[in-house]
Amino acid sequence: MKRIGLVCLLLCAVLALFCGVAVVWAVSVWRGPGPLETEKTVLIQRGSGLSRIAGDLEQSGVIAHETLFRAAAVLSGRQAALRAGEYLFPPGQSMETVLDRLARGDVLVRRITIPEGLTSHQIVELLRAAPGLDFPPGDIPTPPEGSLLPETYQYTYGDAPQDILDRMRVGMDRARVSLWAVRAPGLPFATVDQAVTLASIVEKETGVASERKRIAGVFVNRLRAGMKLQSDPTALYAMTKGRPQEDGTGPIGRRLLRADLDIDSPYNTYRYAGLPPGPIANPGLDAIAAAVNPERHDFLYFVADGTGGHVFSRTLAEHNANVARWRRVRAGP
Repeated sequence: MKRIGLVCLLLCAVLALFCGVAVVWAVSVWRGPGPLETEKTVLIQRGSGLSRIAGDLEQSGVIAHETLFRAAAVLSGRQAALRAGEYLFPPGQSMETVLDRLARGDVLVRRITIPEGLTSHQIVELLRAAPGLDFPPGDIPTPPEGSLLPETYQYTYGDAPQDILDRMRVGMDRARVSLWAVRAPGLPFATVDQAVTLASIVEKETGVASERKRIAGVFVNRLRAGMKLQSDPTALYAMTKGRPQEDGTGPIGRRLLRADLDIDSPYNTYRYAGLPPGPIANPGLDAIAAAVNPERHDFLYFVADGTGGHVFSRTLAEHNANVARWRRVRAGP
Protein backbone atom coordinates (compact mmCIF):
# COMPACT_ATOMS: atom_id res chain seq x y z
CA MET A 1 0.00 0.00 0.00
CA LYS A 2 2.84 2.31 0.86
CA ARG A 3 4.37 1.62 -2.54
CA ILE A 4 1.08 2.42 -4.34
CA GLY A 5 0.71 5.59 -2.35
CA LEU A 6 4.22 6.61 -3.22
CA VAL A 7 3.57 5.96 -6.90
CA CYS A 8 0.37 8.03 -6.78
CA LEU A 9 2.19 10.83 -5.05
CA LEU A 10 4.92 10.71 -7.65
CA LEU A 11 2.36 10.77 -10.48
CA CYS A 12 0.61 13.72 -8.92
CA ALA A 13 3.90 15.52 -8.61
CA VAL A 14 4.72 14.84 -12.27
CA LEU A 15 1.23 15.92 -13.32
CA ALA A 16 1.51 19.10 -11.31
CA LEU A 17 4.90 19.80 -12.81
CA PHE A 18 3.51 19.17 -16.28
CA CYS A 19 0.54 21.46 -15.66
CA GLY A 20 2.85 24.11 -14.28
CA VAL A 21 5.08 23.91 -17.33
CA ALA A 22 2.00 24.01 -19.58
CA VAL A 23 0.66 27.08 -17.82
CA VAL A 24 4.02 28.83 -18.04
CA TRP A 25 4.20 27.97 -21.73
CA ALA A 26 0.63 29.13 -22.38
CA VAL A 27 1.18 32.44 -20.59
CA SER A 28 4.47 32.93 -22.43
CA VAL A 29 2.85 32.28 -25.80
CA TRP A 30 -0.23 34.31 -24.88
CA ARG A 31 1.67 37.43 -23.87
CA GLY A 32 4.79 37.04 -25.97
CA PRO A 33 5.42 38.42 -29.47
CA GLY A 34 3.31 36.89 -32.21
CA PRO A 35 4.66 35.31 -35.39
CA LEU A 36 3.76 38.16 -37.76
CA GLU A 37 6.88 39.65 -39.34
CA THR A 38 5.29 42.49 -41.33
CA GLU A 39 2.04 44.34 -40.78
CA LYS A 40 -0.98 42.66 -42.30
CA THR A 41 -4.62 43.46 -42.89
CA VAL A 42 -7.12 40.77 -41.97
CA LEU A 43 -10.83 40.88 -42.71
CA ILE A 44 -13.08 39.21 -40.15
CA GLN A 45 -16.30 38.50 -41.99
CA ARG A 46 -19.67 39.23 -40.43
CA GLY A 47 -21.24 36.18 -38.86
CA SER A 48 -17.90 34.47 -38.22
CA GLY A 49 -17.83 32.28 -35.12
CA LEU A 50 -14.92 31.91 -32.75
CA SER A 51 -13.47 28.90 -34.59
CA ARG A 52 -13.58 30.73 -37.93
CA ILE A 53 -11.99 33.84 -36.43
CA ALA A 54 -9.19 31.91 -34.74
CA GLY A 55 -8.57 29.89 -37.90
CA ASP A 56 -8.40 33.02 -40.06
CA LEU A 57 -5.95 34.65 -37.66
CA GLU A 58 -3.69 31.62 -37.61
CA GLN A 59 -3.85 31.18 -41.38
CA SER A 60 -2.95 34.86 -41.81
CA GLY A 61 0.07 34.42 -39.56
CA VAL A 62 -1.20 36.79 -36.87
CA ILE A 63 -1.31 34.09 -34.15
CA ALA A 64 0.49 30.78 -33.87
CA HIS A 65 -2.03 28.70 -31.88
CA GLU A 66 -5.72 28.98 -32.68
CA THR A 67 -6.63 26.46 -29.96
CA LEU A 68 -5.04 28.63 -27.29
CA PHE A 69 -6.75 31.69 -28.73
CA ARG A 70 -10.15 29.99 -28.60
CA ALA A 71 -9.58 28.80 -25.05
CA ALA A 72 -8.56 32.25 -23.87
CA ALA A 73 -11.57 33.85 -25.53
CA VAL A 74 -13.94 31.39 -23.82
CA LEU A 75 -12.25 31.58 -20.39
CA SER A 76 -12.35 35.41 -20.50
CA GLY A 77 -16.00 35.40 -21.52
CA ARG A 78 -15.32 37.44 -24.66
CA GLN A 79 -16.05 34.87 -27.37
CA ALA A 80 -19.35 36.58 -28.20
CA ALA A 81 -17.84 40.08 -28.09
CA LEU A 82 -15.41 39.65 -30.99
CA ARG A 83 -16.41 42.08 -33.73
CA ALA A 84 -16.25 41.67 -37.46
CA GLY A 85 -14.36 44.17 -39.57
CA GLU A 86 -11.04 44.98 -41.15
CA TYR A 87 -8.04 44.92 -38.80
CA LEU A 88 -4.47 46.08 -39.39
CA PHE A 89 -2.06 44.08 -37.25
CA PRO A 90 1.53 45.30 -36.72
CA PRO A 91 4.42 42.85 -36.61
CA GLY A 92 4.82 40.72 -33.49
CA GLN A 93 1.49 41.62 -31.87
CA SER A 94 0.78 39.30 -28.95
CA MET A 95 -2.22 37.00 -28.90
CA GLU A 96 -3.48 38.85 -25.81
CA THR A 97 -3.44 42.16 -27.68
CA VAL A 98 -5.10 40.61 -30.73
CA LEU A 99 -8.00 39.35 -28.61
CA ASP A 100 -8.33 42.73 -26.88
CA ARG A 101 -8.48 44.54 -30.24
CA LEU A 102 -11.15 42.25 -31.63
CA ALA A 103 -13.22 42.60 -28.46
CA ARG A 104 -12.96 46.42 -28.67
CA GLY A 105 -13.71 46.47 -32.39
CA ASP A 106 -10.50 48.40 -33.02
CA VAL A 107 -10.93 48.18 -36.78
CA LEU A 108 -8.86 49.83 -39.47
CA VAL A 109 -10.05 53.37 -40.21
CA ARG A 110 -9.72 54.30 -43.86
CA ARG A 111 -9.70 57.83 -45.27
CA ILE A 112 -10.82 59.26 -48.56
CA THR A 113 -10.05 62.80 -49.70
CA ILE A 114 -12.57 64.51 -51.95
CA PRO A 115 -10.81 67.32 -53.88
CA GLU A 116 -12.51 70.68 -54.31
CA GLY A 117 -14.19 71.33 -57.64
CA LEU A 118 -15.37 67.82 -58.54
CA THR A 119 -18.87 67.35 -59.88
CA SER A 120 -21.26 65.15 -57.93
CA HIS A 121 -20.93 62.47 -60.60
CA GLN A 122 -17.16 62.50 -60.20
CA ILE A 123 -17.47 62.21 -56.42
CA VAL A 124 -19.72 59.15 -56.72
CA GLU A 125 -17.20 57.57 -59.08
CA LEU A 126 -14.38 58.36 -56.65
CA LEU A 127 -16.31 56.59 -53.90
CA ARG A 128 -16.94 53.68 -56.24
CA ALA A 129 -13.19 53.24 -56.63
CA ALA A 130 -12.50 53.45 -52.88
CA PRO A 131 -11.59 50.03 -51.41
CA GLY A 132 -13.91 48.58 -48.82
CA LEU A 133 -17.10 50.55 -49.45
CA ASP A 134 -20.21 48.43 -49.88
CA PHE A 135 -22.00 49.69 -52.97
CA PRO A 136 -25.55 48.41 -53.40
CA PRO A 137 -26.55 46.54 -56.57
CA GLY A 138 -27.17 48.86 -59.49
CA ASP A 139 -26.44 52.52 -58.97
CA ILE A 140 -27.01 55.21 -56.36
CA PRO A 141 -28.64 58.56 -57.13
CA THR A 142 -26.22 61.35 -58.00
CA PRO A 143 -26.58 64.11 -55.39
CA PRO A 144 -27.49 67.62 -56.56
CA GLU A 145 -24.55 69.62 -57.84
CA GLY A 146 -22.98 71.80 -55.17
CA SER A 147 -24.58 69.92 -52.27
CA LEU A 148 -21.44 68.04 -51.14
CA LEU A 149 -18.55 69.47 -49.12
CA PRO A 150 -15.10 68.41 -50.36
CA GLU A 151 -13.05 67.22 -47.40
CA THR A 152 -11.25 64.15 -46.02
CA TYR A 153 -13.68 61.59 -44.64
CA GLN A 154 -13.11 58.50 -42.54
CA TYR A 155 -14.83 55.18 -43.07
CA THR A 156 -14.44 51.51 -42.23
CA TYR A 157 -14.73 48.37 -44.32
CA GLY A 158 -18.32 47.62 -45.29
CA ASP A 159 -19.63 51.16 -44.84
CA ALA A 160 -22.20 52.30 -47.37
CA PRO A 161 -21.14 55.10 -49.74
CA GLN A 162 -24.43 56.81 -48.94
CA ASP A 163 -23.17 57.31 -45.38
CA ILE A 164 -20.24 59.37 -46.67
CA LEU A 165 -22.46 61.30 -49.08
CA ASP A 166 -24.82 62.11 -46.21
CA ARG A 167 -21.92 63.43 -44.13
CA MET A 168 -20.76 65.50 -47.09
CA ARG A 169 -24.23 66.95 -47.47
CA VAL A 170 -24.45 67.83 -43.78
CA GLY A 171 -21.02 69.45 -43.99
CA MET A 172 -22.07 71.58 -46.94
CA ASP A 173 -25.32 72.61 -45.25
CA ARG A 174 -23.40 73.81 -42.20
CA ALA A 175 -20.79 75.61 -44.31
CA ARG A 176 -23.47 77.41 -46.33
CA VAL A 177 -25.24 78.66 -43.23
CA SER A 178 -22.11 79.80 -41.38
CA LEU A 179 -20.45 81.55 -44.33
CA TRP A 180 -23.63 83.19 -45.61
CA ALA A 181 -24.12 84.69 -42.14
CA VAL A 182 -20.86 86.68 -42.46
CA ARG A 183 -21.26 87.75 -46.10
CA ALA A 184 -20.22 91.17 -47.28
CA PRO A 185 -23.00 93.72 -47.71
CA GLY A 186 -24.30 94.71 -51.12
CA LEU A 187 -23.57 91.50 -53.02
CA PRO A 188 -25.25 91.31 -56.46
CA PHE A 189 -27.08 88.08 -55.55
CA ALA A 190 -29.70 87.42 -52.93
CA THR A 191 -29.47 83.78 -51.83
CA VAL A 192 -26.94 81.33 -50.44
CA ASP A 193 -27.71 79.03 -53.37
CA GLN A 194 -26.45 81.71 -55.74
CA ALA A 195 -23.37 82.18 -53.56
CA VAL A 196 -22.55 78.47 -53.87
CA THR A 197 -23.10 78.70 -57.63
CA LEU A 198 -20.61 81.57 -57.87
CA ALA A 199 -18.22 79.67 -55.59
CA SER A 200 -18.33 76.65 -57.90
CA ILE A 201 -17.29 78.84 -60.85
CA VAL A 202 -14.48 80.40 -58.82
CA GLU A 203 -13.34 76.92 -57.78
CA LYS A 204 -13.13 75.74 -61.39
CA GLU A 205 -11.40 78.91 -62.60
CA THR A 206 -8.31 78.68 -60.42
CA GLY A 207 -6.25 76.22 -58.44
CA VAL A 208 -4.31 79.05 -56.79
CA ALA A 209 -5.73 79.66 -53.32
CA SER A 210 -4.58 83.28 -53.16
CA GLU A 211 -6.54 84.13 -56.33
CA ARG A 212 -9.98 82.98 -55.25
CA LYS A 213 -11.13 86.23 -53.67
CA ARG A 214 -9.75 88.29 -56.56
CA ILE A 215 -11.49 86.15 -59.19
CA ALA A 216 -14.71 86.26 -57.17
CA GLY A 217 -14.33 90.05 -57.19
CA VAL A 218 -14.09 90.04 -61.00
CA PHE A 219 -17.32 88.12 -61.35
CA VAL A 220 -19.06 90.32 -58.77
CA ASN A 221 -17.96 93.41 -60.71
CA ARG A 222 -19.31 91.93 -63.94
CA LEU A 223 -22.62 91.02 -62.31
CA ARG A 224 -22.99 94.56 -61.00
CA ALA A 225 -22.19 95.98 -64.43
CA GLY A 226 -24.68 93.67 -66.17
CA MET A 227 -21.87 91.96 -68.11
CA LYS A 228 -21.88 88.27 -68.97
CA LEU A 229 -19.55 86.24 -66.78
CA GLN A 230 -18.00 84.51 -69.81
CA SER A 231 -16.49 81.70 -67.79
CA ASP A 232 -15.02 78.77 -69.73
CA PRO A 233 -15.88 76.20 -67.01
CA THR A 234 -19.57 77.03 -67.40
CA ALA A 235 -19.42 76.27 -71.13
CA LEU A 236 -17.61 73.02 -70.38
CA TYR A 237 -20.27 72.08 -67.83
CA ALA A 238 -22.96 72.82 -70.39
CA MET A 239 -21.24 70.37 -72.74
CA THR A 240 -20.53 67.60 -70.22
CA LYS A 241 -23.57 68.01 -67.94
CA GLY A 242 -21.31 67.25 -65.02
CA ARG A 243 -19.90 64.03 -66.49
CA PRO A 244 -16.49 65.05 -67.85
CA GLN A 245 -14.08 62.63 -69.46
CA GLU A 246 -11.77 60.87 -67.03
CA ASP A 247 -9.00 59.91 -69.46
CA GLY A 248 -6.60 62.72 -68.60
CA THR A 249 -7.28 64.76 -71.75
CA GLY A 250 -9.55 67.32 -70.12
CA PRO A 251 -13.30 67.38 -69.56
CA ILE A 252 -14.15 67.11 -73.28
CA GLY A 253 -11.00 65.39 -74.54
CA ARG A 254 -9.72 68.45 -76.38
CA ARG A 255 -9.20 72.18 -76.09
CA LEU A 256 -12.29 74.36 -75.79
CA LEU A 257 -13.04 75.99 -79.16
CA ARG A 258 -14.65 79.31 -79.90
CA ALA A 259 -17.59 77.47 -81.48
CA ASP A 260 -18.17 75.67 -78.17
CA LEU A 261 -18.95 78.99 -76.51
CA ASP A 262 -22.19 79.20 -78.48
CA ILE A 263 -23.73 76.07 -76.95
CA ASP A 264 -27.34 76.82 -76.03
CA SER A 265 -27.56 76.09 -72.33
CA PRO A 266 -28.55 78.23 -69.34
CA TYR A 267 -25.24 77.12 -67.79
CA ASN A 268 -23.26 78.75 -70.59
CA THR A 269 -22.35 82.20 -69.28
CA TYR A 270 -21.00 83.20 -72.70
CA ARG A 271 -24.54 83.03 -74.03
CA TYR A 272 -26.63 83.99 -71.00
CA ALA A 273 -26.06 86.82 -68.56
CA GLY A 274 -26.09 86.41 -64.80
CA LEU A 275 -25.34 83.34 -62.76
CA PRO A 276 -26.17 79.87 -64.09
CA PRO A 277 -29.26 78.16 -62.62
CA GLY A 278 -27.11 76.12 -60.27
CA PRO A 279 -23.55 75.15 -59.31
CA ILE A 280 -21.22 73.55 -61.87
CA ALA A 281 -19.22 71.63 -59.24
CA ASN A 282 -18.88 71.16 -55.49
CA PRO A 283 -16.82 74.07 -54.13
CA GLY A 284 -14.69 73.97 -51.01
CA LEU A 285 -14.90 76.21 -47.97
CA ASP A 286 -12.36 78.72 -49.28
CA ALA A 287 -14.19 79.20 -52.57
CA ILE A 288 -17.50 79.78 -50.78
CA ALA A 289 -15.79 82.22 -48.43
CA ALA A 290 -14.38 84.04 -51.47
CA ALA A 291 -17.80 84.23 -53.12
CA VAL A 292 -19.48 85.81 -50.09
CA ASN A 293 -16.51 88.08 -49.26
CA PRO A 294 -14.86 88.88 -52.60
CA GLU A 295 -11.88 91.16 -52.97
CA ARG A 296 -12.81 94.74 -53.72
CA HIS A 297 -11.15 96.05 -56.86
CA ASP A 298 -12.04 97.35 -60.34
CA PHE A 299 -10.83 94.40 -62.44
CA LEU A 300 -13.25 93.10 -65.05
CA TYR A 301 -11.09 90.55 -66.88
CA PHE A 302 -8.51 87.85 -66.25
CA VAL A 303 -6.62 85.30 -68.31
CA ALA A 304 -4.03 82.59 -67.61
CA ASP A 305 -0.47 83.83 -67.22
CA GLY A 306 1.26 80.60 -68.19
CA THR A 307 2.51 79.81 -64.68
CA GLY A 308 -0.69 78.37 -63.24
CA GLY A 309 -2.08 81.71 -62.14
CA HIS A 310 -3.83 84.60 -63.88
CA VAL A 311 -3.20 88.18 -64.91
CA PHE A 312 -5.99 90.69 -64.27
CA SER A 313 -7.00 93.79 -66.20
CA ARG A 314 -9.45 96.65 -65.97
CA THR A 315 -10.08 97.40 -69.64
CA LEU A 316 -10.83 95.28 -72.68
CA ALA A 317 -7.72 96.65 -74.43
CA GLU A 318 -5.51 95.47 -71.54
CA HIS A 319 -7.27 92.15 -71.53
CA ASN A 320 -6.82 91.61 -75.27
CA ALA A 321 -3.09 92.31 -74.90
CA ASN A 322 -2.89 89.78 -72.05
CA VAL A 323 -4.79 87.20 -74.11
CA ALA A 324 -2.39 87.66 -77.02
CA ARG A 325 0.54 87.21 -74.64
CA TRP A 326 -1.03 84.02 -73.24
CA ARG A 327 -1.55 82.61 -76.71
CA ARG A 328 2.11 83.15 -77.52
CA VAL A 329 3.08 81.36 -74.30
CA ARG A 330 0.74 78.48 -75.10
CA ALA A 331 2.06 78.19 -78.65
CA GLY A 332 5.60 77.83 -77.34
CA PRO A 333 8.88 78.89 -78.93
